[in-house]
Amino acid sequence: MSRLFVALWPPDSVIATLEALHRKDQVGARFVPPENWHVTLRFLGNADPNDTAAALDRADLRDTIVRLGPAVDVGNGRTLFVPAAGADDLAAEVVRVTRQLGDEPVRQRFLGHVTIARLKRGANMPRALGELIETAWSPTEIALVESTLRPDGPRYDTLRTWPIPTA
Repeated sequence: MSRLFVALWPPDSVIATLEALHRKDQVGARFVPPENWHVTLRFLGNADPNDTAAALDRADLRDTIVRLGPAVDVGNGRTLFVPAAGADDLAAEVVRVTRQLGDEPVRQRFLGHVTIARLKRGANMPRALGELIETAWSPTEIALVESTLRPDGPRYDTLRTWPIPTA
């Protein structure tokens, strides 16, 4: 069993746009390193990678455009994120084929986003909150990712990818 999620990794052009956001660390705010930025289609929690890969082999993935923006937002006072629109159908398909896998319940509603910082309770809001951002990309693949929790933050390793056919 591994701690798994299915994600879209943004391309370098999108990473560059996100890197332009004000990301200075401050008390109570820990910014996510750019190599960890992603849109989670489904967090499975503890699941068997082989079973998950076999399920994803059955996914009917469709071409889409993912748009980030319009501004950096805050969620539950604990995360700073950029909203991501356009991945809903991919997320629904991933949920359809993996519904019986993992120990995390399927979320009622998909809320696409890229987390850029994690906030401790009572943290001062980073200056990036409210910054405008507009960028988009056509994902070429989904990824099965293993998350290993470490004291300095999680480490993400892509175990396998599946291509998204273009229309």
